Amino acid sequence: QVELVESGGGLVQAGGSLRLSCAASERTFSSYVMGWFRQAPGKEREFVAVINLSGANTYYADSVKDRFTISRDNAKNTVYLQMNSLKPEDTAVYYCAASTNTYRYLNYYTDYKMFGSWGQGTQVTVSS
Repeated sequence: QVELVESGGGLVQAGGSLRLSCAASERTFSSYVMGWFRQAPGKEREFVAVINLSGANTYYADSVKDRFTISRDNAKNTVYLQMNSLKPEDTAVYYCAASTNTYRYLNYYTDYKMFGSWGQGTQVTVSS
């Protein structure tokens, strides 16, 4: 398993932006498919976005498409989630996750069970 540490969460007004970062401990970071999930109080963990090994391909939940952007820098062992036009319903703890699975289609990774390593989470709160 790889150790993951998220940062960048906080309190922001609706319409604002935040950028989350997730730093990985391993030099083999480029061999992991990386994803972001979120969990609001009283709700199940929800898929947000996923990015393939090279960073060339991404896939998003419909609820964040065109507002959030996932990216990665394999030289820095870091994956990012740029969140724009934030809404109160985006309020949640955001988790990054790493998967050693290498399925062809990124929509396979919407299931959290595809990921074996998780960060501790970072709180994002969007006020109305």
